[in-house]
Amino acid sequence: MWSTIKALKRSSKLLAIVAKAGISFLVMVCMLSSCKHEAKKVMQTNQGRALGTSYTIKYEVADIQVNYQKKIDSVFEVVNRSMSTYIPASDISRINRGDTTVVVDAYFEEVFNKAKEVWQITHGSFDPTVGALVNAWGFGPERPLNKVSQGEIDSILAFTGFGKISITENNTLSKQHPNVYLDFNALAKGYAIDILGRMLESNAVENYLVEVGGEVLSKGRNTIADKDWIVAIDDPTQTVKRSFVKILTLKDAAMASSGNYRKSRRDPRTGEVYVHTVNPKTGFTHRSNILSTSVIAPTCMEADAYATAFMVMPLEKSKELLQQKKELEAFILYADSLGTMQQYATEGFQERLLD
Repeated sequence: MWSTIKALKRSSKLLAIVAKAGISFLVMVCMLSSCKHEAKKVMQTNQGRALGTSYTIKYEVADIQVNYQKKIDSVFEVVNRSMSTYIPASDISRINRGDTTVVVDAYFEEVFNKAKEVWQITHGSFDPTVGALVNAWGFGPERPLNKVSQGEIDSILAFTGFGKISITENNTLSKQHPNVYLDFNALAKGYAIDILGRMLESNAVENYLVEVGGEVLSKGRNTIADKDWIVAIDDPTQTVKRSFVKILTLKDAAMASSGNYRKSRRDPRTGEVYVHTVNPKTGFTHRSNILSTSVIAPTCMEADAYATAFMVMPLEKSKELLQQKKELEAFILYADSLGTMQQYATEGFQERLLD
């Protein structure tokens, strides 16, 4: 009994001292208890396949039990339902078949508006209505033509051009020609990555790296490893074994690459190689000395679109555009007149390189 009274007196004296010093009781308790050490965060990883490729998403959480797999799956689902040309029931597939009743969602509209912006800035080098030409050459979901003639190309060019399609006030699409074929594959993957980033940030995730098919979006840094996020660029001359030409850090930015080294067709008669980039101005597969392009941008959708455009544009034109758009950084591999691989990198890109 006496010891209890003495303990209470000591506690009262301590509280009086704390109060006099202007320190709250709550802070004092926190200092004296386990909350003096902030809980250590962990890195969660989700991997799988979506959009016809693989993905890896790393994000920092307070508890390893926290997992956003269901929300990740939902993002891929809504993007596919809206913009996948490989799904017959998607909005874009129905629009391409001539269904004028389709009311596009906010995701579709956002991608459409960005596509129009890049189309204008690149003077038509980037054009999502090139899909019919892509299909004709055998690089899309439709069966290729047995032989692509100049006459057939001219007929397709009659309904190619992003200026021939628009979104109405009712959020339906209006086409100047019923055969206009829309293909967002050069933006949709990057856009899905951006939406995944938004989803993570809406759940208070401050540090993450989203990678889908080699395209990436980073936020913050890898605090578990106590270093910046590190990404790599594929070697366009690689054959069987995968190799990289550059390794760099990426913070609060996105990067996408495009190249001629993975999708090409070889004519069995002449041996001539046709790359997967179709020039929307000529209608023919684009023979170019550009081997690969990698673009860093504020969003992955922008990086995706400009990396595609730079595959079509002459190198000097790409350099001019990069001088105008300071928010973009780029690394371009190309072959010189002797067939030797050369490289061009903006100053901001060079500053991120580790090797």
